[in-house]
Amino acid sequence: MNKTELRQKYKTLRSTLSENEVEEMSLAIANKILALPLWEKTYFHIFLPITEQKEVNTEFILHLLSGKDKEIIVSKADFATRNMTHFLLTDNTRIKKNQYNIPEPVDGIEVPSNKIDVVFVPLLAFDKKGHRVGYGKGFYDKFLSECKPDVIKIGLAFFEPEEIIKDVFEGDIQLNYCVTPNSIHSF
Repeated sequence: MNKTELRQKYKTLRSTLSENEVEEMSLAIANKILALPLWEKTYFHIFLPITEQKEVNTEFILHLLSGKDKEIIVSKADFATRNMTHFLLTDNTRIKKNQYNIPEPVDGIEVPSNKIDVVFVPLLAFDKKGHRVGYGKGFYDKFLSECKPDVIKIGLAFFEPEEIIKDVFEGDIQLNYCVTPNSIHSF
């Protein structure tokens, strides 16, 4: 399937999930993340989920990172430029939903992209080669291209991979891992 078809398929599949299923699968994903070889890293970028889109609830991962004294970074998106500004998540960080229901920091201590060690990437679908399908705005491809070359990119998905995404292009950045409730996929 191509990206447009996959977007539609996985938006529909996610819409059928109950709140309880989202919570259970999100917890299973967080537990699987504990097995990944990344805990010596310091700076972890995580997305705050759009609950209306039934995205993976990253609260469980936030607790893991906090418990391991990691520096947690969250972003604010600029839809005019397609740029993301990254902020250190602290006890004083105020979070507010934007017009697309994306929870974002209002302000805070800015962190440059090239300081980030690990990025948890939201997605709708992925394939067995580590390519992903997001919402199609290109925010994460642009952001990941600004990160250091050895940044660890981890997709979080409720569903297992597709065989192949037909219309991958050169600017698409592959994942290193994708974690589902049942497995860890390495690329």
